[in-house]
Amino acid sequence: MTTEDPDAAARRLAAVSLAADDPTGWFERLYAAAADGAAVVPWDRGAPHPLLVEWAGPRDLGGSALVVGFGPGFDAEFLAAHGAATTAFDVSPSAVAAARERFPGSSVDYRTADLLAPPPEWRHAFDLVVEIMTVQSMPPAFHPPATASVAGFVAPGGTLLVIATASPDAGGGGFEGPPWPLTRAEVDAFAQDGLDAVSVEKLASVPPWHRWRAEFRRGGVAP
Repeated sequence: MTTEDPDAAARRLAAVSLAADDPTGWFERLYAAAADGAAVVPWDRGAPHPLLVEWAGPRDLGGSALVVGFGPGFDAEFLAAHGAATTAFDVSPSAVAAARERFPGSSVDYRTADLLAPPPEWRHAFDLVVEIMTVQSMPPAFHPPATASVAGFVAPGGTLLVIATASPDAGGGGFEGPPWPLTRAEVDAFAQDGLDAVSVEKLASVPPWHRWRAEFRRGGVAP
């Protein structure tokens, strides 16, 4: 097992991909190395994100759900356990294989897909879309197209939940990621393609970090 700091390892792998003009290729390198015991996925919490759990409460969610960049899979499993017909995707095939192995017999439809070029049939297709710290994993230049893809997944009458690290300064520029935390303006940018902001919270976390939790909704009635 590697003794390298997980965050430092992630940044090293990201640097290799970014040098090749590939903003997402480092995810496969990381998950493949983790499968071999040569790396640790730094965001593997062993449980669903607490801000998602708090938001959902004990209710039965129902409907269809999409988890963006599912990572270890706990958020997707949480939604499925709360009654949502859940699809979850990640750009890394090794992440998909690990999730299927970790949750044998799961009802979640785990798939490999790229947020920057998602399947066209997913447009306006999901009652609930959950984006947790995926957009921020890419350099700021890729935040606008990634944000547009996320917003585009939400069905008429559907909801988008965004959880992200808040930029520790007003400008947000010049941060050496990953991650590249989101500014308030970047969070507000999810309100596009017919989505309206329901709430945007900035919640305290480990100093100097804060977390965004924002909910958006598309008008209309789900088909």
